[in-house]
Order: sequence, then C-alpha cells, then structure tokens
Amino acid sequence: MRIATWNVNSARARIERITSWLERSDVDVLAIQETKCRDDQFPAMAFEAAGYEVAHHGTNQWNGVALVSRVGLDDVQIGFPGVPTFRDQAEPRAIGANCGGVTVWSLYVPNGRTLTDPHYEYKLRWLDALWDATAAWLGSAPGARLALTGDWNIAPHDEDVWDMAVFADSTHVSDPERKAYQRFFDLGLSDAVRPFTPGPGIYTYWDYTKLRFPRREGMRIDHMLVSPALRVTSGRIDRDERKGKGASDHAPVIMEIE
Repeated sequence: MRIATWNVNSARARIERITSWLERSDVDVLAIQETKCRDDQFPAMAFEAAGYEVAHHGTNQWNGVALVSRVGLDDVQIGFPGVPTFRDQAEPRAIGANCGGVTVWSLYVPNGRTLTDPHYEYKLRWLDALWDATAAWLGSAPGARLALTGDWNIAPHDEDVWDMAVFADSTHVSDPERKAYQRFFDLGLSDAVRPFTPGPGIYTYWDYTKLRFPRREGMRIDHMLVSPALRVTSGRIDRDERKGKGASDHAPVIMEIE
C-alpha cells in the first residue's frame, strides 16, 4: 500500500494538480492538509471521479484536513479525544479513518507563530493532547496499524532546516516543540521516511519568498510516524512537485508499506 501526505495550500486552487499527481504517483491513500475550505466547498467530485473515497473536515477558509482513499475509508473520526481549542474555536486540524486496515491520520499541527504568541502555547497543548490520544490507542491495541501523517510544523533536528542561525529564537525548532515531537517515539512510533531520505539538505517545505526553493533553503516539517505493526519498505519526498507554476509550498511525502 502506498500512503502519502501533502499540505496542498488550498485544495480548490490545486485540484487539477493534485489529481494529476495521484494518477502519476499511484498513491492509494492521500492525507491532505490546509485545504482552506468548508466541507461543502471541497472538490470531492474530482477525487471520486478518479476512484477515491473522500472524507474532509473544514469550517472556513483556514486550515482544513482531508483523507482520500481507494482502498476503503471507514470509521472516520473528526478530531481526536481531548483536542484543544484556540480562543474557544475548534479548528479543523485532524481527521482519521481506517484505510485498508491502516488507521491513517491527516494532521495539521498548529504553526505557533512566535514563541511569545498564544498560538505557541496552543501548539504545545495540541501536541500533548495528540500524544495522550496516541498513547491510549496503542495502550488498548498494541498491535494497531497506525500512521500519524501530515504537516507537523516541527523541524526535529538542526539538519532539518537550511540554516539554524536564521531560525534562532523561532518556532518550529524550539526545544519544547522538538521534545513534544520526540515523545511520540517513546510510544514506539518511528519515522517512516527518514531512514530512506537521510539529511542534511532534505526538505519538505520551501517558503515562496526570497527564491527559497531554487536556492534549496527549506525545512523538513512534514512527517509520517508509524506504529511498530507497520512494515515500511520505502519512503521518499517528491521534491519535483514543488516545481512549476501554481505549486504548493510543500512537497508530497510518500511511504510504501507491506
């Protein structure tokens, strides 16, 4: 089975590009983040025409997550237990489903903005709640086939950003964020893609400004963490999909499992 995650930065603006990529890449399940639309605006018909079932969670023009699958889409979950709100608003940042026997989550972890912004504390609370939920899932079913995929908005190691000096005193690389991310490995999860894409210089995101992409000035912030029950046979980042007119600022990340 081939599973991918992709922050598309507007599903409606890039639907033709996404469906074309699905056909070329032969992906069975795609976790999508930053759809930027309500449920009634999501271009579900285009995915269905390509042979995929669709589950989407979006409430306005911000955030939004989706799963599209051609191997089944059952037991859809909107959000996870204990997911926090931001300023009393429940943001659409998590959707999960059973896809061909694998519980796949599409996650859009809060950005954090700055280290002094309330959004940063929200980000840490959100990660703590996700950890609690994951611990409960694996505690009740140690053999669960689980994949936590998406835009984590965390660069786990210094080599995951093009220049640490640029990110000094910034989000995405702060110790609390990195520690929150590393805690998932204590549960037995592993990075599905990194063993096949060793760094440095391997990224998933490049800002639109200052020619970051052609200058290879990016960040590795999109991740696929899997439970021990999943045997991953390959993993890669489709950097080429970041090229060209109308590209998202993120590249798709793909893994294959037995």
